[in-house]
Amino acid sequence: MKIAIDLGGTNMRVGLTDGATVVDTVIEPCPAQEPEEVVLAQLKRQIAQLMRPEVTGIGVGVPSVVDCQQGIVYNVANIPSWQEVHLKEILESEFGVPVAVNNDANCFALGAWRYGEGKGTQNMVGLTIGTGIGAGIIIDGKLYNGVNTGAGEIGSLPYLDADYEFYCSSRFFSKLHGDTGANFAKLALAGDKEALAVWQEFGTHVGNLMKAVLFTYAPEAIIIGGGIANAFALYEAPMRQQLSTFPYPENVAATRIQPSTLPNAAMLGAAALH
Repeated sequence: MKIAIDLGGTNMRVGLTDGATVVDTVIEPCPAQEPEEVVLAQLKRQIAQLMRPEVTGIGVGVPSVVDCQQGIVYNVANIPSWQEVHLKEILESEFGVPVAVNNDANCFALGAWRYGEGKGTQNMVGLTIGTGIGAGIIIDGKLYNGVNTGAGEIGSLPYLDADYEFYCSSRFFSKLHGDTGANFAKLALAGDKEALAVWQEFGTHVGNLMKAVLFTYAPEAIIIGGGIANAFALYEAPMRQQLSTFPYPENVAATRIQPSTLPNAAMLGAAALH
């Protein structure tokens, strides 16, 4: 058994896993604006609630750059006090089992590849679309981290007058159209023409993001996670229409693009870091 942690600025999700199964979870709001020690203390309490003799390791996914070898996390998104936290050392000292730490998008990709829609591929990209854009890269059957898990930051590539993250995440809806993606989804599903047009525009941008992934990695599959993955049906058609202009149609045909349906993919991927 492993303990897996999906750490975010909104919630701290800790699970007890057994292979592909999440046996139990402890999910609590993250005290993101509190000092480093307060956030750590809560994380330790949640882990302790699930710790048992059968646990052989702890895996952690964090929204930040990570020194995987040392298990140090830097500048964690939405947790301002976590500028440099020696998380591996702290948790190993506290619980006496090996700890592995990685970027949260990498953990999603690893979970989707090992247990979800990416299973059976050798080259896959796990793309998270939510409040931001993240990507985890599987190359030749191995998670590719780059330096300090910096590989796959596709959302930061320049695009139009900003970057892909601005146009292909929830920022597109809030910053350009003044409402949330969830509300636009409700309106679109009710047949609202303006909302449908917004999703049409969003899908075009996502299509260009997929082109960037294809040019860079040419994977067998692109598996989409994150909150906006749930609305895939609303932007799939314009996304694929945009992909029809990709200069290598054989590569598009060879790449499976679909949303993840695996519950707790990032948590299962964190457990699979060992």
